[in-house]
Amino acid sequence: MKTLDLKKDLKYLYAPSAKKAEIVNVPRLQFAMIDGIIEKGKEPGNSPIFAEATQALYSISYTLKFMLKKRKTNAIDYPVMALEGLWGVQDKMVDVAKKDNWTYTLIILQPDVITKDIFAEGMEQVRKKKGDSPILSKLRLSHFEEGVCVQMMHIGPYATEPVTIEIMRAFAAENGYRDNVGSNGLHHEIYLGDPRKAKPEKLKTVVRHPLKKI
Repeated sequence: MKTLDLKKDLKYLYAPSAKKAEIVNVPRLQFAMIDGIIEKGKEPGNSPIFAEATQALYSISYTLKFMLKKRKTNAIDYPVMALEGLWGVQDKMVDVAKKDNWTYTLIILQPDVITKDIFAEGMEQVRKKKGDSPILSKLRLSHFEEGVCVQMMHIGPYATEPVTIEIMRAFAAENGYRDNVGSNGLHHEIYLGDPRKAKPEKLKTVVRHPLKKI
């Protein structure tokens, strides 16, 4: 059986330093994706639709993994990668405290061996096991290329991310870039900890922002 060591191969993207920011060039990668909007009066932690979207994304990711691992020929094993969130807002008013203004695309990295046909087969298996639902119809397989970004490991609750972001922005400016989050770019979080289980002060989240050359 062939094994794809995605975590080792992409360590530079998924295990940055928590002590300093760094600039990386993120290549074109393939993801399972699902789009959504946080409902009025809700936030990611208590949004039923966000929870359904997350579950759907994990369902297809684990189904695809075991489909390839159990193949009689050319079996391939690989780890299911971390959940990631690309965050924007529905209007120009960016307010961390106003979470029901947020839009999101949740993504999980998929190896290039996952083709459109394999993904479609995986979707059929998910439907047979869990039943069809509107949320499943929103899942898709697509490529995403971020290009030049600044990133850093944030350790602590999500509410303290602005401190890490300021470090990232200062580092980017020192190197001739400006933060391009806003109308032209999305706030990117990679969740390496489970907020339901980990203590808030120990949560690990990779924070990544696209850059534009000054």
